[in-house]
Amino acid sequence: MAQIARVKALALFVFAAAVSAASFGETRDPDLHFFQDSFNDLSEEAMTAAEEGKVGVLVVFETDDCPWCERMHETVLNQSPVQDYFRMHFRIIKLNTDGDAMVIGFDGAEVSETEFALRHNRIRATPAFLFFSAQGELMTRFTGTTRDPQEFLWLGEYVVDAHFKSERFSSYKRKRRDQSS
Repeated sequence: MAQIARVKALALFVFAAAVSAASFGETRDPDLHFFQDSFNDLSEEAMTAAEEGKVGVLVVFETDDCPWCERMHETVLNQSPVQDYFRMHFRIIKLNTDGDAMVIGFDGAEVSETEFALRHNRIRATPAFLFFSAQGELMTRFTGTTRDPQEFLWLGEYVVDAHFKSERFSSYKRKRRDQSS
């Protein structure tokens, strides 16, 4: 009897998740509609962000064959409302923590993607989302996946509205979830 109840609960959860995902929005390729082309010169990206009136630069660190990165691409970063919101407020570039392409940091130093990830930003897990101001200062970082597109949008709001200055994202997220209920 208890097993039947668990199966029904699981089925209800899966159905609710599918309905929520289906009703969120149009999906588009994140490589074309979320990430932006870049020569990996972060000081140039910051200048462009400032000229465009954006909050700053979002650097997304990923690795090849990362299941969590893939999950974010397939369930969150492919959502048109997510893409539109983040592109409105940030320059967005993707770096490979195992890559050997060169990156020019905000300090002007040129290093490989791997060195920039590991030594300059202490990236130990992916995906990692680092939000930098238009002056190149780290505002906040988020490592891992979000539950859904809405939670990722809240992460964007958290940075855009500067809530990171006064509270942790977990607190902000809890408040936003309570407001939505």
